[in-house]
Amino acid sequence: MKKLALMLVMALMALAGCSTAPSPAVSTPAPKAPAPPAYETGRVAFQRMYAAARLWAPDAMGISIASEFQKGAPVDKGQESFWSASFASPTRRQMKPFTWTGFGKESERGVSSGHEDDWSPSNTSTTTFDVIYLKIDSDKAFQVAQEHGGKALTAKDPSQPVNFSCDWNPRVRKLVWHVIYGTNPEDTKLRVSVDATTGEFIRVEK
Repeated sequence: MKKLALMLVMALMALAGCSTAPSPAVSTPAPKAPAPPAYETGRVAFQRMYAAARLWAPDAMGISIASEFQKGAPVDKGQESFWSASFASPTRRQMKPFTWTGFGKESERGVSSGHEDDWSPSNTSTTTFDVIYLKIDSDKAFQVAQEHGGKALTAKDPSQPVNFSCDWNPRVRKLVWHVIYGTNPEDTKLRVSVDATTGEFIRVEK
């Protein structure tokens, strides 16, 4: 009788083991699709970098602004996905580069900075400017450049690369936008200067 009871218990245990549901498979989350590039005009990107530069040095002043053309950028709106700017601190006698990036991984986007370097107020190639002079944005500068030769280039090639740079011209004492049609200085087809304070056409540089 005991043997029969033992066999019955073992049979029930085996049956219970067979009826146990298998553990559900752990699903691996699908990789997150990269976000599309973000674009900004030069003045907006500069303001973001300027805020970071002020944390580095409360008296930080701009030296230059420049874009780096990325394929697909809406340059007709004066926008790019990569901007850089240099700032100087008169009290520290140092200068520091900053960048704003709108593409790549999430951790690579936004504002970042480089290493400090010596700066001298007597160096005319790194003359600082007050942010109050930057009243005209890159989109307006582009429109002005279009009316002075750029329209013919973009009509011929709608994907014509355009770069923007902005710096202080100590000779005329003006902050100047340079609208550059081309991927680099050696490939420049047209370069137009625009007053960054009034938006007025200055000249065709090339």
